[in-house]
Amino acid sequence: MDALLELDAVHVAYGRDTVVKNISFQLPPGDISCLLGPSGCGKSTLLRAIAGFEPVSGGQIFLQQRPVSGQGVHLPPEQRLVGMVFQDFALFPHLNIADNIAFGLNHWGKHEQRERVQRLLKMVDLSHAERYYPHQLSGGQQQRVALIRAMAPRPLLLLLDEPFSSMDVELREQLATEVRNLLKQEDTTAAMVTHDQMEAFAVADIIGVMHAGELLQWDTGYNLYHSPQHPFVADFIGQGVLLPGEITGSQKVQTDFGVFSGNIPHFCKKGCAVKVLLRPDDIIYDEHSRLSAEIVEKRFRGAEFLYTLRMDSGVEVLCLVPSHHNHALNERIHIHLDVEHLVVFPDSQQAAS
Repeated sequence: MDALLELDAVHVAYGRDTVVKNISFQLPPGDISCLLGPSGCGKSTLLRAIAGFEPVSGGQIFLQQRPVSGQGVHLPPEQRLVGMVFQDFALFPHLNIADNIAFGLNHWGKHEQRERVQRLLKMVDLSHAERYYPHQLSGGQQQRVALIRAMAPRPLLLLLDEPFSSMDVELREQLATEVRNLLKQEDTTAAMVTHDQMEAFAVADIIGVMHAGELLQWDTGYNLYHSPQHPFVADFIGQGVLLPGEITGSQKVQTDFGVFSGNIPHFCKKGCAVKVLLRPDDIIYDEHSRLSAEIVEKRFRGAEFLYTLRMDSGVEVLCLVPSHHNHALNERIHIHLDVEHLVVFPDSQQAAS
């Protein structure tokens, strides 16, 4: 299937400062993607370049195989058939909700406009609010209106820039699920920007992790968590620690926890110092195990405690334990390892030497 959106070695610069570097990916029709990363990593700048608000300084952007940015081409935003949902909703305060949604439908017939507005309002349970004004709605309701207003003209691509940033945690989780369901119902291709991995997991089919202007991995949420291709991705997605280890043979690495077996990167030869990723769910609370560790920090999470454990070697790891096992700081608990997805990176200190 041909990509609806394609980026080929895209750079974006402000003067001499390059903020987006050599980014390439493809997004198939009907898929929802997310650009995920910390503040200042370039994700919003890249979204604005896709929308046409920023020119590219290198590479090309294609929509339906048609170049819209790069190599002497810069199609303005209004000609790209791209919708945009902003952080602040950008609803027109002097227009009622129905007229806000219909604003981009002025080339449609009045009957078609009315049907489209009513259909979208029904999808977000706001049929009763069509004559309300934005100030009469809650923040969550305004966000729903902003979304369906952008969707109303059936854009080729819908872009969402931190759409839940002004919401509280509970509402963000609810809206993330609603947004995904709505986009799928309409078969809308979309790209979202967020710094929140839970939002990305809830909404997106595919996620691109960005750092310092670069796209480190373009993958499913599952693969980003279980098979990160870069130490930053391993650290940013989920929680975990990088445990020192040494390659002892084919598909084997020696650590303080013993020998692990699994897929070792081809560049890690015998004797190579490495870091092994351990997630909290790799370390299992086990009262019958001989292996124990000291609790040096604990965080209550409702159903679970997240314990930071110090091994006898001094290495610290994380462990999730059901919260009815309420152990004290400095207490020792027994654990065993169950590493189903072995993730190994070269030791950066060795690589630099």
